[in-house]
Amino acid sequence: MATILALETSCDETAVAILRDGELVASEVASQVAAHEKYGGVVPEVASRNHLVHAPRLLEHALDRAKIDIDQVDAFAATSGPGLASSLMIGASIAKGLAIARGKPYLAINHLEGHLLSPFFGEANIRPNVSLIVSGGHTMSIFVRAVGDYEIVGRTVDDAAGEAFDKVAKLLGLNYPGGPEIEKRARAGDAKRFDLPRSMPDSTNFSFSGLKTSVRYLLPKLRGNYLADVCASFQQAVIDVLVQKTLAAARKYDVDLVTISGGVSCNEAFRQQMARACAKDRRELKTAPPSLCTDNAAMIAFAAALQFAKGSASSVQEEIDPNLALA
Repeated sequence: MATILALETSCDETAVAILRDGELVASEVASQVAAHEKYGGVVPEVASRNHLVHAPRLLEHALDRAKIDIDQVDAFAATSGPGLASSLMIGASIAKGLAIARGKPYLAINHLEGHLLSPFFGEANIRPNVSLIVSGGHTMSIFVRAVGDYEIVGRTVDDAAGEAFDKVAKLLGLNYPGGPEIEKRARAGDAKRFDLPRSMPDSTNFSFSGLKTSVRYLLPKLRGNYLADVCASFQQAVIDVLVQKTLAAARKYDVDLVTISGGVSCNEAFRQQMARACAKDRRELKTAPPSLCTDNAAMIAFAAALQFAKGSASSVQEEIDPNLALA
C-alpha cells in the first residue's frame, strides 16, 4: 500500500486529495462557481488564475488534515487531460515539481479514468462493466474489462448532457450551473406536457444539441406558468436517452454490472430511473457518491493508486493533453 497525493485542475474546480493505504485521509475542493456565474460558463483565464490562488492553500490544508509530512508521500499525481489547457498545467506543474523535489514518482492521470473508476472507490477489484460517464463536458459509454482496458461504446457527437442542461437553463433565465437549477424545478413539473425529441435512438452515440434547439423553438410559443413543465420534460428526455443507450450497451456486452459517474449522475431522477431499469433487466447498478461525481482529486488519487500498485509511473516530461482520449 502507498500514500498518494493528487491534484485535479482540469476545469474550474481546484482539488487536492491524499489517499493512504487505500483510505481517503484528506479531500479539499475549492469551487469557482461564483467566479464564473456572471459569465454563464467557465472562463479559462479566470479558472487558471483561481487555481494558482487556491492550490497552495488546499495543499497545506490536505497535509494538515491527513496529519502527514510531505516527505511521507510515496507518489504525486495530477490530471493530465482532458480539460482546459491553462487549468491542467497548474495541477500538473505542481505535482511534477513536488515529485522532482522529493525524488518520488509522478503519475499523469486521465480525468475520464478518474470518473470511470470512482464507483469502485476503495475497492481493489474492478469487475467488468458498462460504464456511463455523464458530465458537463463528456457523455460516453464504455465497456470496462479491467483497469486500463477500455472500449468506447458510444460518445456525444455534439453537446454533452451537462452542457445541454447549462444551455437550456440559460434559455430559461436560470443560474449557472444549470443542472441543479433544472432538477430543482423539474420536481414540480409535468414531464409529459411537452413532447421533446429523443435523438439517435438506433445509434450507440449521443446527441443533445437537437433537444436544446427544440426547447429554444418551443419557448416563444408558451404563455403562463410553464417553467417547471419545460424543465421536467427536458430532463426526462435526457434521462430516457441515457438509460436506454446504457442498458442497450450492457446487453450487447453481456455484463451484469452497470456503473454511472460524472456530475450529471448526481441527478436524483436519473439515478432512480437507471436503478429501476437495471433492476428490471436483472443487472446491478453501482454509483459513485455525489462527492465523487463532480470534479475532485479523490478519484484522481484512487486511479493513481491502482496504477501505482501495478508499477506504473509517468515521465515528468510528459505534457498535458487537453484532448486526451480514454481509449
